[in-house]
Amino acid sequence: MKKNKWLLILWLIPAIPVLMLIVWFLTPKTKLVVAIVDKTVLTRDGQEHISLDWILNHEKLTKTSKKRYHVGDDYFGFFPKDKEKFRLKGLERFNNNQLKQLSDDANLAYFTDTYGIYKKEWYNEHNSERSSGILYGGLSKNDLDFLEMMKAKHKLIITEFNTIGSPTTVENRNRFEQLFGMHWTGWTARYFNSLDTAVNTELPKWLVQNYKAANDKKWPFKRSGIAFVSDLDQVVILEDSTHLTNPLPYIVSSKHGQDKFSLPEKIKYPFWFDVIVPDQKVNERVADFKIYLNQSGKIELKKYGIPESFPAVLMHNAADYQFYYFSGDFCDNPITMTSSYFKGIGFFKFLMFDTQDPMERKSFFWNFYRPMLTTILKDETAKKR
Repeated sequence: MKKNKWLLILWLIPAIPVLMLIVWFLTPKTKLVVAIVDKTVLTRDGQEHISLDWILNHEKLTKTSKKRYHVGDDYFGFFPKDKEKFRLKGLERFNNNQLKQLSDDANLAYFTDTYGIYKKEWYNEHNSERSSGILYGGLSKNDLDFLEMMKAKHKLIITEFNTIGSPTTVENRNRFEQLFGMHWTGWTARYFNSLDTAVNTELPKWLVQNYKAANDKKWPFKRSGIAFVSDLDQVVILEDSTHLTNPLPYIVSSKHGQDKFSLPEKIKYPFWFDVIVPDQKVNERVADFKIYLNQSGKIELKKYGIPESFPAVLMHNAADYQFYYFSGDFCDNPITMTSSYFKGIGFFKFLMFDTQDPMERKSFFWNFYRPMLTTILKDETAKKR
């Protein structure tokens, strides 16, 4: 009997993923037309919108009644090709009637990234003639016209970090802020597990250079911390122990966020985010960023007019329109599409990440982004029934 039990267990272990895959294939498709805008696609893996595509695929939400979304094809923006070639297929090529048609057809607009592609990133950096300036990026007039049409038609709109940051013009940024009741302070930030330039080779050179330029060519930081960067190239560094009691930024969810979207009470967030001031008469704060400051840290932020607390997720969900703003680079997570084909994969999420690593972001996808966006999309598909 004992031997038979072990044989059964040994048979079930490889059988489980096969069964999960079969159940996923048998799950019926649901059409949900999503207009994805991503202007920062350096490779065909679509890293800046892969988390959205993962959820669309896992939930069997499709662009037509039969066709699924493909991460390298189904979006508007920058399309990389071989040998430094590319295609631009953004909303800028649409006339007004085409934008109206798209706003009729789409159930959801999701702007994942408008930072764009710069020549120094795309072309060979040794080619001095091509190593400056932007190829494509920024929130355009056509983007805004489309968003305004979606809002007028009470459609669902989701936007993320850097939708209105550089290189978006001040005019277009102001228009977006007026449309959706929020204001970007001009500051973005990110956690670094080491600020020691001799140890952390991934510290952006421009970050260090800009700080040194304003501080007698000095960079005194050795521990972990948070770097704040302004659109005027100012750099503010908050270092562990010197300014912070805990160097990691956290996202703290409201009671409504926990109940409605199954969000954790708090979760670390070690990637890029921006500092937003919302119109709280218009938008609800679903979750906030929390920076663990000591007195020196509070003084440093106050000196530059940076608030101590600011929203991570804003929501306007009412009869007039539906809008979400995610203040972090939420859609960019180090995941692969392969796992999205297995129904019930969430039961095994504890195998997907190591929470002891302060820099890992997979836990954010599994415990925050996935439950939140899945709920939003399920609510949207329920309206169509």
